Amino acid sequence: MRRIATIGVYELDADAFIRKLDEASVTQLIDIRQRRGVRGPRYAWANARRLQALLSDAGIGYEYHPELAPDTELRHLQYREDDRQGVGKRSRVRLAPEYIRRYTEQILDRAELEPLIGRLPVRGIGALMCVEAIAQACHRSLVASRMAERYGFEVMHLGR
Repeated sequence: MRRIATIGVYELDADAFIRKLDEASVTQLIDIRQRRGVRGPRYAWANARRLQALLSDAGIGYEYHPELAPDTELRHLQYREDDRQGVGKRSRVRLAPEYIRRYTEQILDRAELEPLIGRLPVRGIGALMCVEAIAQACHRSLVASRMAERYGFEVMHLGR
């Protein structure tokens, strides 16, 4: 069975991030963020250029797939639900049902995953990356679930 991993940035530093990827035999990172930056000095290592250099030094490939990122309107829909529940982006534990429905209809159902799957590594595994620490609080879990349901992937969530 083929495997796909998911990983977030929050709660990790650069060393821990690379260690988690190495421990899981990840050889390719698939960045599915809309914006390839993270605010604040704590996560500066995860900004696009620094992240790519870090991965290159670790022998891990990098691909950016913005077609799998939620657009600004969808992100704001989730932020409104976070506000309603009194949680922040970094403490969210699950996605809003309306966000899941709209992300699935507007992004995931229209995405062609076969080309991405065809470029996954033969040796090692690929990892879908975004920022949230908890996979179920991030759209990467929806992409990974789709890959499991339709293409028979085993999903490994690295982190919480």
